[in-house]
Amino acid sequence: MKKKKQHKKNIKIIGGKFRGRYLNSVKHIKIQPTNSRTKETLFNWLQKFIKNSICLDCFSGSGNLSIESASRNSLFITALEKNKKLFKIIQKTISKFKIKNIHLHCTNTLTWLKKKGHPYDIIFLDPPFKKRHILQITIFLINQNDWIKKNSLIYIEKSKNFTTLIIPKNWICIKYHYTRRISYSLYQVSYTKKK
Repeated sequence: MKKKKQHKKNIKIIGGKFRGRYLNSVKHIKIQPTNSRTKETLFNWLQKFIKNSICLDCFSGSGNLSIESASRNSLFITALEKNKKLFKIIQKTISKFKIKNIHLHCTNTLTWLKKKGHPYDIIFLDPPFKKRHILQITIFLINQNDWIKKNSLIYIEKSKNFTTLIIPKNWICIKYHYTRRISYSLYQVSYTKKK
């Protein structure tokens, strides 16, 4: 009897022009990519907004959310990943899929966000769950340094046990869901702070 091909930790694109294709494997690296069910919910939430959007993927990991966005006709994606092994894996996937609109940087996200930015339409925040302080600092920097504008959307995925996260008053939660292990939310910016 033939064994079924295993795709453990191999991430599948679930919508758009790359639907059904797999990202390069990250099975030897300790990360927790957004699973297919969560990703399907997220991109259902973003269905009206993703086409022609400008996106920032702050902790790209496997490239999962960046490449899913490109598959669904996002105009341009900036992807940040400081782990060199993951960076090279994302590079290979981008090359394999012949994607031209993902600008990938091997950098520390917090360092990147400390400079004065330019607003994005959609921002993905899915940092390592154990480093809770990184998520809080990232939210602060995004709100302070011109990375958002009115109606920008921010996706946050975190451990369900992380209940003390402080969200800026100008971010309105428009979608929320949780599982046994994680919670994930979509926020919309109601106004930007005056300088």
